[in-house]
Amino acid sequence: MPGRFFLTTPIEDIAAALAAELHPAGPDSPRLDIAPGEDIRVLTQDGRLQPMRWGLIPMGRKNARGRPVMETIVNARSETVFDKSAFDGVERAVVPADGWYEWTGPKGRKMRWRIVRKTGAPLYFAAITDVWEAPGGRRLPQVATITTEPNADVREIHHRMGAILAPEEVPRWLDGNEEEARALLRPLDDGLLGISRANDFPRD
Repeated sequence: MPGRFFLTTPIEDIAAALAAELHPAGPDSPRLDIAPGEDIRVLTQDGRLQPMRWGLIPMGRKNARGRPVMETIVNARSETVFDKSAFDGVERAVVPADGWYEWTGPKGRKMRWRIVRKTGAPLYFAAITDVWEAPGGRRLPQVATITTEPNADVREIHHRMGAILAPEEVPRWLDGNEEEARALLRPLDDGLLGISRANDFPRD
């Protein structure tokens, strides 16, 4: 969707491929199991690979009683990311990965699947970022990946997939107008992803 992903390509190689400046602080690869709530490397609109927490606490979202909602959003839906008030003021970004995991099967006996590009090239997930101002004045950069409908490769194991950008689409996602950005939030072309059974990794 992704709910867990991995990045084994050296972060210096990712920075070179994206012509990005590498922030000196932050997590480096290899990382085989990256979960929501952890710090990850994120390409921002200023061309830097910066550390951010995966999981976005939306500013301005309120419930029916008018009270702020503090739910953490890990994945934002492509169909609503440009329209919901919860995402007002966010910026676009890209999350690099080598692949992600999905699970199928009944609780307690779930099977883990590993999803990668067949070529072995990195994946670039479209994402949004914001800065959460925590109590006490602490500022916490945060990011959420964006999901869309699955392509034929993924459809059998999950009803959503990350919006994956081709390398040449990354600048347009970061700096293009809203119409150009919306057009990039669609399933990856069929046949480009390889799916294999991963080692046992129980998840309820």
